[in-house]
Amino acid sequence: MPHARPARTPRTAPTPLPADALNRRIELLRSTAEADPRIEGVLLYGSWTLGEADAHSDLDACLYVREEDVDAFDGREFVGRLAPLKLAYTNMHGILAVVFDDLMRGEFHVEPTGPGIAEIATWRGQVHFPHPEAAVLLDRTGHLTAAARDLATFRPPDPATTAQQLTDELANWTLMLAHIQTRGEMARAHNLLHAVIAPLQLKLCRLLRGSTTHWLTPSRALETDLPPEDVERYATTAGALTPDALRTAAANSWQWSRDLAAEAADRWGTRLPLGLHEEIAVALSPAE
Repeated sequence: MPHARPARTPRTAPTPLPADALNRRIELLRSTAEADPRIEGVLLYGSWTLGEADAHSDLDACLYVREEDVDAFDGREFVGRLAPLKLAYTNMHGILAVVFDDLMRGEFHVEPTGPGIAEIATWRGQVHFPHPEAAVLLDRTGHLTAAARDLATFRPPDPATTAQQLTDELANWTLMLAHIQTRGEMARAHNLLHAVIAPLQLKLCRLLRGSTTHWLTPSRALETDLPPEDVERYATTAGALTPDALRTAAANSWQWSRDLAAEAADRWGTRLPLGLHEEIAVALSPAE
């Protein structure tokens, strides 16, 4: 007997949570952690710490647990006290990822207090806490607040060194793109163009424009962070998964990479392997 298909639920976009509901979730995380003696510190990260959180933001936090309790600590059970969970699992990065019943997403790092807080010093240049006291929800020892304060001043990447690194990375990965494209692996080439090359390109563009606040996620707020002409150039690198569209997008992408690299060389004196750059352009051209 065939199974009856369930009635389709009309598709709707996630309903934004009201601001007071978001704030209540943060306060509930604070009070729940404070009531659990195993947790010695809670640190928010992501858009909340930059003052950019909105109704569609995730709730991202590090939970610093007493070292003698961390192995037995059930992060899923703890996070479930904040609201019912529709999904909870350990993601590909080893982080507890959840979806609450109101469709807010969350990521929770569970770390032993001593080593976990010590590791914060290694985030310098990648993570920025402009308001460390707002990022620290709980600190029983004072060490977490001190570590967050060390990241209160944003230190942008060194222009010349970073521009050279990005210029070389773009040449290397775009040559790989040319080889894969010529082989006919269009899906793989398409992924490489968008998942590897585009973020590197945007970082170089941000470096040149002095817009490095969203360094770790260079596409974030792209439309407002970068000039319209850069947004338009970026749009020409996003091709459909067809051979002709991909070839055009790849050629456009490499031309923009070359233009950005040349601009960086003029400004910071970075090296340009011009011969290699031209050979990559030829390799990206469709065969006659």
